[in-house]
Amino acid sequence: MAVGIFDSGLGGLTVLDAVAKRLPDLPLVYMGDSAHAPYGVRTPDDIYNLTTQSTQRLFDAGCDLVILACNTASAAALRRMQEGWVPEGKRVLGVFVPLIEALTERQWGDNSPPREVNTKHVALFATPATVSSRAFQRELAFRAIGVDVEAQACGGVVDAIEDGDMILAEALVNSHVDALKRKMPEPDAAVLGCTHYPLMAKEFQKALGPDVKVFSQAELVAESLADYLERRPEMVGFGTTSAFLTTGDPAQVSNRATQFLRRKITFDAA
Repeated sequence: MAVGIFDSGLGGLTVLDAVAKRLPDLPLVYMGDSAHAPYGVRTPDDIYNLTTQSTQRLFDAGCDLVILACNTASAAALRRMQEGWVPEGKRVLGVFVPLIEALTERQWGDNSPPREVNTKHVALFATPATVSSRAFQRELAFRAIGVDVEAQACGGVVDAIEDGDMILAEALVNSHVDALKRKMPEPDAAVLGCTHYPLMAKEFQKALGPDVKVFSQAELVAESLADYLERRPEMVGFGTTSAFLTTGDPAQVSNRATQFLRRKITFDAA
């Protein structure tokens, strides 16, 4: 029974890998819209239209539940999709909420009023579209008060990772962390608000320093999904085999994905 995982490119493979380790018997259908990546520099309408097209492809593949493992899509499209597009009997979930629950030390489904938390100064590293949406701050405000968030748009990092240029990616990470620290010299915590960024988690930690707790999404999303499916087992769709789909060139994307996860991944054309 398959669950869909969507990303604009390859970053969501970090989530897929964590979900596969947490739920090894759960078939997963991964959909990467590599032909249109990156989403982080696109308009909200573009992001919405592309995200709904790919999500529909996952529904067609037998997935009743789709995880938007793309922060840009979660920030710019998810609410609009949930309010007027998602068909009856289907569900689409984003990746912000598990992260914010961990940051604010709240359990899933805790709908109590927002309260003060130990973390007071948060550095958010994300794509330009995610930063401009302010979706992270909006979701955080539902759960916590008194938290100062300083966001840094990390232009170029996703492109460098997708191109396999990790030297450039590291240089960009250092540059963006330096820019963030000029605005917030001593953050308590840092949020890697893009599923590509866990691949650079060590570089972010090194640049930020050992005293900053870095929150990365993959394991948090996997644990949240396991909890969700335990309570809502009917949301597992009728697909029975795992698959990898892309709008890009399957051979090229397969090679990059294999480098990403350090195991053989074969994509088919979406």
